Amino acid sequence: MNGSPRDDKRLKNYLTWIAASIAVFHVYANTLGTISDLWRNALHFGLLGGLGFILYPPSEKRNNKRLSSFFGWILGILCVLCAFYLILFENALHERNEVPVPADLIFAGLAILLALELVQRTSGYVIPSIAVFFLTYVLWWGQYLGGVFALRSMSLARVLYRMYFTDEGLFGMIATISSTYIFMFMLFAAFLLKSGGGDFIIRLARSLTHRITGGPALVAVVSSGLMGTISGSAVANAVSTGAITIPMMKKSGYAPRFAAAVETAASTGGQIMPPIMGAGAFIMAQWTQIPYATIIGAAVLPALLYFFSIGFSVYLESKKLGLEKREMEDAESAAKVLKEGLPFLIPILILIGMLAAGYTPTYTAGFAILSVVVSSWLSPKNRMGIGKIVEALALGTRNMAATGILLVSTGIIVGTINMTGISITFSQMVVDWSGASILLALLLITFASLFLGMGLPVTAAYIMIAILTAPSLTSMGISLLAAHMIIFWLSQDSNVTPPVCLAAFAASSIAGSRPMATGLTSWRLAKGLYIMPLLFAFTGLIDGTWTDRMTVFGFSLAGLFVFSASATGFWARPLSILSRFLLLIIAFGLFWPSDTRINVIALAAAVFFFITGRVRG
Repeated sequence: MNGSPRDDKRLKNYLTWIAASIAVFHVYANTLGTISDLWRNALHFGLLGGLGFILYPPSEKRNNKRLSSFFGWILGILCVLCAFYLILFENALHERNEVPVPADLIFAGLAILLALELVQRTSGYVIPSIAVFFLTYVLWWGQYLGGVFALRSMSLARVLYRMYFTDEGLFGMIATISSTYIFMFMLFAAFLLKSGGGDFIIRLARSLTHRITGGPALVAVVSSGLMGTISGSAVANAVSTGAITIPMMKKSGYAPRFAAAVETAASTGGQIMPPIMGAGAFIMAQWTQIPYATIIGAAVLPALLYFFSIGFSVYLESKKLGLEKREMEDAESAAKVLKEGLPFLIPILILIGMLAAGYTPTYTAGFAILSVVVSSWLSPKNRMGIGKIVEALALGTRNMAATGILLVSTGIIVGTINMTGISITFSQMVVDWSGASILLALLLITFASLFLGMGLPVTAAYIMIAILTAPSLTSMGISLLAAHMIIFWLSQDSNVTPPVCLAAFAASSIAGSRPMATGLTSWRLAKGLYIMPLLFAFTGLIDGTWTDRMTVFGFSLAGLFVFSASATGFWARPLSILSRFLLLIIAFGLFWPSDTRINVIALAAAVFFFITGRVRG
């Protein structure tokens, strides 16, 4: 028996109120509360883990769902108990001179096992496997290695203590970021979506692009960029906006594969678009101690370049296919959409304004959530009452469950790496292998991101690569911000790079295209993920003066258009192989760092090529 519909509805209501209560706790802890970081992180893990074991069964194919649900509740309760044990006995542990008793070790081990089990249910086997790899390296087989990776083994009690009772493991820096910044911004996104913000973004994108060549595809580019300011999830963007944009593109004459690839590449950009940038901006700020406002300020121009690069490809592909006259008949005027969308713009503007003014992200997110509720009353159709507020609270918690457990569990990997000092060793190896060449080092890091991206979500890939390779980049003279931004951008390619490209798989299921073919096309469209890190390393796009940044931005914008023409094989007319090769050289000239003369010559060559092409056409 799997339960009656009435029982299922009752369970759904219970879970809604539980999830909403968890959200209320996080809002309180991040605004008015004075709870310690360790306690807040432990409750963050326990409450989200308890809910996660109910929401994510071990297998969708299990026949006895009632038995699976029963064990889910048991494991969920154990997760909560692990959090409360830490809170209740933390002082007693310190009074025992930090010497754990058997009960301490049991709960510590149980917390680690529960975290690994739940992250396996939500994200697969890769992260638990890496965690087990590093744990066993510290506990056992590291002592048998020779050379730089030799390690004197640590006792089980010491490892469990540091993973559970200190801020070095499960409840350390990564958990702090998850329980504060990320949860609050996830909650803000849920409130904005529940108030009708998602529909407004699609309408605004349609109004802005309906008169431009390739308008239906550009809707995906613009809407995913706007949606990324509130969600920061490539897969979520691909599913939410793709359900509207992909059928629209197919109807306009685009191949299903290309339609899905555009949505995938654009959705990937959601995680590099300020102010939220997925979880990466918050992790970067905490890790580097660079102000959050500085990070998102530096990220704006590169994010715009990325979306322009996709837009250029869409425009040229539309010209190539002769789709330029297919406009969207039902598009509204931008003025009308903006006027009706004022209740959705107010919270976003408040969010951006407060961040720019220097308010903390958690305080800003809390105030922005309140502003969503207040501004919703300006729209009769979208007023948020108690029911919608509870639904938004529950939605934010549900969206956060998998991400929160993922980040807390990643703390195991980060903690063990810090225990061993292997990050310093690995960084030195990157420097040695590259011969201190920044270009070769970037190539090695790119391969590492491709490899890790096959099995790790973007945030986890960024954490892993950053902890292992960021010191090597800074030792070569790259600034701390540029180094982390390079790694952050390279870690995004797991969404578009076969054989594991989750955003491409999600978009292809909507388009009815082949996942691998979609992934390869989206990889081509997302070329900016590889071009921008080069600009971060060799130009002033990230940390130069604003004059330097705008100069690089202008030439790079032209370079991306020329590069897109070369890749598409069309610019006013179909291009020969020789013409495409010449355009590739011109594009490199426009990207060339630290020599404006070369940039100007390349720009003149691009203009000459365009004029002669138009004359021949």
